[in-house]
Amino acid sequence: MIAPLLRWLERLVDPIVPGPADQPARLWAFIRVQTEGVRLPLAALFVLIVADALFDTLVPYFIGRVVNLLATQPRETLLQDAEPTLLLMAAVLLIARPLAFLAGFALGRFGIEPGWQYRMRWQFYGRLASQSLGFFQSDFAGRLANRIMQTGGAVRQAVASFIQAVVYILAYGIGSTALILAQDWRMAIPIGLWFVLYLVILRLFLPKQRQRAMTASESRSMVMGKVVDAFGNIATLKLFGERAREDAYMSAAIREATQDFQAQQRLQLGFSASLSILSASTLTATGGIGLWLWQGGAIEIGSFAMAMTLVLSLVRASGWIAWEIAGIMENIGIVQEGMESITVPLKMQDAPDAKPLQAGPGEIRFDHVSFGYDALLPVLRDISLRIRPGEKIGLVGRSGAGKSTLVNLLLHFNRPTSGRILVDGQDVMQLQQESLRKAIAMVTQDTSLLHRSIRENILYGRPEASEAELHAAIRQARAADFIANLSDWKGRTGLDAHVGERGVKLSGGQRQRIAIARVMLKNAPILVLDEATSALDSEVEAAIQESLVTLMEGKTVIAIAHRLSTLQIMDRLIVLDEGRIVEDGTHAELLAKGGLYADLWSRQSGGFIVEPKRAEAAE
Repeated sequence: MIAPLLRWLERLVDPIVPGPADQPARLWAFIRVQTEGVRLPLAALFVLIVADALFDTLVPYFIGRVVNLLATQPRETLLQDAEPTLLLMAAVLLIARPLAFLAGFALGRFGIEPGWQYRMRWQFYGRLASQSLGFFQSDFAGRLANRIMQTGGAVRQAVASFIQAVVYILAYGIGSTALILAQDWRMAIPIGLWFVLYLVILRLFLPKQRQRAMTASESRSMVMGKVVDAFGNIATLKLFGERAREDAYMSAAIREATQDFQAQQRLQLGFSASLSILSASTLTATGGIGLWLWQGGAIEIGSFAMAMTLVLSLVRASGWIAWEIAGIMENIGIVQEGMESITVPLKMQDAPDAKPLQAGPGEIRFDHVSFGYDALLPVLRDISLRIRPGEKIGLVGRSGAGKSTLVNLLLHFNRPTSGRILVDGQDVMQLQQESLRKAIAMVTQDTSLLHRSIRENILYGRPEASEAELHAAIRQARAADFIANLSDWKGRTGLDAHVGERGVKLSGGQRQRIAIARVMLKNAPILVLDEATSALDSEVEAAIQESLVTLMEGKTVIAIAHRLSTLQIMDRLIVLDEGRIVEDGTHAELLAKGGLYADLWSRQSGGFIVEPKRAEAAE
C-alpha cells in the first residue's frame, strides 16, 4: 500500500512542462508564476501543516488536563473515571497527530518538492536557451548555469519553508493563544506582546537580510563563473605560467564573497539575539503571571502547566522559525539574483506570423543590407549581393571587414538595421529560425563539440541517419582512422568515446574533421565554410579538400578563408573592405584587376593574408 502511494506522489508534479511565455521582473509576481501547476498540492500541504500545528497545541492542553486529573481524582478510580478523556488523548497522540505530520512530510518531500524544483530548472534552462547568441557572449556560462540551478531550488525552498515554518508557527501561536485565553485572559498578555514584538523584529531585520542575501548570492555566482572560466581555459592558464596572477584574480573574488557572507551572518546574529531575549522575557512573564493567578485561586495547577508548556514550545519554535525565516530571506536573495538573467526579455525571437522555410534550390539575396552593433559604428554598409542556386562564392577581406557578420545575418543571429535578406525568395525575418538553420550547414574555425560520444556529435547533424550513412560521412571527412583509436576514462572506445568538454580531448584537426563529418551527414542545401580547414595540416587538408569538393556539389556555398589558396575553386570571390563590397569576380579576374584582392594575394606568406602596415598602425 505504501509503495504505490509513494509512486503516485512521485508522479504528482511532472518536471518536463513548458514554461510560461514571459517571466515577470517583479519578485512576488515571479514567484507566483512559478507556483502555476502546483497550487492545489501546495494548498493541500498548507491544510496539513495547519492541522499538524493545531494537533501540536493539543499536547500541552492534554498535559494540563492530566495534571488536573492527577490533582483532583482519587488514584483508585482515576482510570475508570477519566477513561474517555484518556482514550481521546491517546487517539490524537498516536493516530491523528502522526498521520497529519507524515501526510504533510510525504506530500512535501515526495510529491511536490522534487518535481517542482526540477520543473523550474527545466523551464529556466529553456528560457535561457531561447535567448540570442549575444546574450551568452555577454556573461559567464558558469554563472548562468549556477543561476538556473540555484533559482529553482531557492523558489522551492522559500515557499516550502514559508508553509512548513511560518504557517506552522502562526497556527500554533493562534491555537496556543486561544487555549490560554480560555483559562484566563491575563495569562495571554505575554504571548500577545510576544507576537507584536516578533513582528517588529521581523520588520526591522528581514529587508536588510534579503538585500545582504542577494549580495552574497551574486558573489557566489561570480566565483562560480570565474572558476568555470578558469577550468574552461585551463590550457591557456598553464601555457602562460601565470599561476600567481591567476590565484590573485581568484582570491579577490573569494575574499569578496567571504566578506559578503560574513556581513549576512552578522545580521543573522543580531536577529537571533533579539529573538532569544524576547523568548526568555515572554517565558518569564508567563510564569510570573501564572503563579500570581494560581496563588489567587484564579486558575488550576493544570492550567498553569498547560500555559507554561505552550509558551515554552512556542519560544523554542521561534528560534527554529528565526533560522527558517533567515533561510527564506537568503533564498529570496538568490531568486532576485537569478532573476537578473531569467527575466531578461527574449531577443531575436521568431515573428508572430513566422513560417517555416519552403526549401528551394538555395538562392540567397542580400538587398541593401546594413548592420551595426552600435548605430554610430556600422559594420556592414549597403550590401547588395545575389548568390545563385548552386553557386560557390568566397568572402575575402581583412579581419573586421564584415565577413562573419554577413554570415551571422544570414543565419538570423542578428537583425539588419536596414535592408532584407532573402533565401529562395523568402525574407529570413519572416521565417522560423529553426527551419532556416536546418537548411544551412556550417563549419566554423573554432569548432566546439558537445561533451558526448563521437557518435552523438556526428549524428547531431541528422539524428535519423542510418549507421551506413554515419560511417560514409566519417570516411569522407577522413576521420575513420583516428576515431578507431579513441578511448575515454570510462573505457569507452571508438564512436562511443566521449570527447570532453568542448571536445578538449581531441586535437584541433580532429575536432574539425568531426565537424566536417557532421555537416556532410546533415547534407543541407546551403553550406557555409568559415575557415573550415584552418586547423588541418597540409596533408589532411588536401584530402579534406577532395571531400569538400564532393560535399559542395549541387549546393549553394559561402566560404570564408584567410588562406586565399583555398578559395581558388570558388565560382566567384566577393571582396569586403570596411563593410562594403569593393570587388566581385573570379580569382583570375581579380588578380588581373590589380585591386585590393591582388594586393592581399601579393602580401600572403605561407598562404595567409598579411595585414598591410597601415592597418597595423591604425590598430
